[in-house]
Amino acid sequence: MVDSAGGHEGWRPVPEPGSGSRQVVSVPMRDGVELVADVYAGGHDPAPRPVLLERTPYGRRKARGSDGAFESWNPPPPEAVCRRFVERGYHVVRQDCRGRGDSGGEFVKYLNEAEDGYDTVEWIAAQPWCDGRVATMGVSYAAHVQSALASLGAPRLSAMFLDSGGFASAYETGVRQGGAFELKQATWAFARARTSAATLADPVVGAALDAESIEEWFRHLPWRRGHSPLRHAPEYERYLFEQWEQGRFGPYWRQLGIYGRGHFDRFPDVPSLHISSWYDPYIRTAIENFRELGERKTSPAYLVLGPWTHGRRSVSYAGDVDFGPEATLDGNLASDYVEFRADWFDSQLDPAPSTAPPVRYFRMGGGSGKRDAAGRLGHGGRWLSSSTWPPEEARVVGFHLNGDGSLTSKPRAVARYLEYDHDPRDPVPTIGGQVTSGEPVMVGGAFDQRPDGRTFSLTNSRLPLASRPDVLTFETEPLERDVVVAGPVVARLAVSSSAADTDFAVKLVDVHPPSADYPAGFAMNLTDGILRCRYRDSFETPSSLAPGRIYDVRVEAPDTANLFARGHRIRVDISSSNFPRFDVNSGTGGAETTDRRRVTATNRVFVDGRSTVTLYIVPEEKI
Repeated sequence: MVDSAGGHEGWRPVPEPGSGSRQVVSVPMRDGVELVADVYAGGHDPAPRPVLLERTPYGRRKARGSDGAFESWNPPPPEAVCRRFVERGYHVVRQDCRGRGDSGGEFVKYLNEAEDGYDTVEWIAAQPWCDGRVATMGVSYAAHVQSALASLGAPRLSAMFLDSGGFASAYETGVRQGGAFELKQATWAFARARTSAATLADPVVGAALDAESIEEWFRHLPWRRGHSPLRHAPEYERYLFEQWEQGRFGPYWRQLGIYGRGHFDRFPDVPSLHISSWYDPYIRTAIENFRELGERKTSPAYLVLGPWTHGRRSVSYAGDVDFGPEATLDGNLASDYVEFRADWFDSQLDPAPSTAPPVRYFRMGGGSGKRDAAGRLGHGGRWLSSSTWPPEEARVVGFHLNGDGSLTSKPRAVARYLEYDHDPRDPVPTIGGQVTSGEPVMVGGAFDQRPDGRTFSLTNSRLPLASRPDVLTFETEPLERDVVVAGPVVARLAVSSSAADTDFAVKLVDVHPPSADYPAGFAMNLTDGILRCRYRDSFETPSSLAPGRIYDVRVEAPDTANLFARGHRIRVDISSSNFPRFDVNSGTGGAETTDRRRVTATNRVFVDGRSTVTLYIVPEEKI
C-alpha cells in the first residue's frame, strides 16, 4: 500500500466518523505526478476483493446529485455509498483527477484521462487487497474517463459501468454536434474554474470570477482569448478555446480520451453497461458504445435508456413534464442506484451467465395529459425491454415536409419551397432538450415550446417558438390511433441559402391537444439536432455554400422513445439556430471564435417532395 506521503506501509484505516475503513493514498502516474484517492475497504486488514474504481474531477468526497436517492439522503455522502459497496463484498477507490481536488498536475479537460486511468487500474490490480479484478464506474466525466482508459487496452480491467458519458466521438456528441459547438462546455468551464485549486488558493482570482456575469457574456459572443469570463483562470480558458477553435474534425479530435471510435478494437473484452436518458447529451455515444462493443467483443454489453435529465434517475420528471411512478430507476429497475450497480457487478464478475435483457428503455407517453400538483404535465410512460436498439420490431417510416405545414406519408404539391431569414442577432432560444451543466443560462428536459421567464433569450418575446418567422413547423393531423416512435430521428432536407454558411436545426415535438389544464395545448420537445452546413459533405473538409445553390443535407437528432397518443400531433420544427445550447452561425463562413461580423441568411427548405423526416415506428400490435 502506498500512503499519502508516497511510502510503503501496511493498511492503516483512517478513523473518521461515518467513513468506515478509509485510507488516503497517492497513486503515482507514469510522468511522476501523484493522484490522490480514498480507499474504502472491509476490515482493518482487508482481504483481497474485487475493486470498484471511480475517478472524478468534482471532488472525491463531495456528494453529487447523480448518485441518486439512497436511504435518507438525496444525494448521499460518498462514504455512505462506498460503505454499501463494501458490505456487498467490494473495495472501492475514489480518485481526484489530475489537477482537481488534492491531486497534483494541471487539469486539461479529457486529455490526460487515458494514461492516468490506465496507470491507476494497473496500480490497484497490483495491491495485495485486490484479487486481480478491477471494475470501473461513474457518471458523466467519470464515464468519459472509463472509455479513455479502455482505449489503451487496460488488460487488468474486468468490467465497465458507464453512466451518461464515455466518448465514442466527442466531436459528434458532447463537445460538438453536426459541427456546431455545444456551449455547455463554456458554462461547465466557468463553474469548474471557480472551484479549481488555483482559484481556491488565490482570493483575488476567486473575487474576479465571482464578479463576472456569465449571462451577460453569453449576450456578447463570440469570445476571444484573453477577453472572456475565463481570462482569470488561464488553464480553463486555454482548453475551452482549443476545443472551440477546432471546428473541423482533425487530429485534435482523434486524441485519446475523446475518440473511443478509433480504438474500439483495443478496448478490453469485458462486460459493459451503458446508461443514458432522453434528455441527456450523451444518448448517441451510449448507443454507439453499446452497439460497437456488443458486436466486437464476446463479453456482453447492456443498454439502459431512461426519461431523465443528466444523471437524475431518482426523480420521475424532466423539466415541466412528469413521466409517472414507473419513470424512476429506484423501485423499478432496482431498489436504488447503489443496489442497481452492485447487482450488475455481481452478475458480471460472477461466472454464472446473466439473464438480463440487453436493452431496457423507457417509452414515454400514455399519461393523463393533466397538470399534477407540482404543476407538471402528466405524460406517463413505462419500461420495456429489447434485444437490440432500435427495437427489433421498429420500422423506418418517412414523413414529407409540405408547403402547407403538413407532415404526411405522401408528399403534397403545395409549394416548391419555404424560406425565412435567419438573423444571428435574434437566434431561436433553447427551451429544454438534451442539456446538462448549462446553468444559469439553460437547463435540460421537456417543456412547452413557449418562452417564459426562465428562458434565456436575446429578445423578450413570450410567443410560442412555432410563431416565429424563422421557424418552419410541420405537423400531422390529430392522430386517429396511438403511434410509438423508438429510435433515431433523421431529416433529409433539400436546402439553399444566401449566405456562405448557415445551420439547419431539427426538433421533434409531441403536440398535446388543448385541455382544461392547458387551453393552448402543450408542445412537448422530444429530441433535436443540428448541422452546420460547411460540414454537409465532410466534418474533415468544410466547404462554403454557393449562394442560391440547392444542397441535399442530413440532420440527425438523438434517439427517443415516445407514444404519441390518439388526438396528439407529431410535429417537426426546422430552424437555423438553437441558442444558447449551440453557438450561433454568423453566416459569413468565418471562424466561430474570431468572426465579429453577422450576416442575415435567407434560407430555403424545398418542400416539393425532396425534404423528409424518418422515424422508427413500432407496429400497432407491438405497442
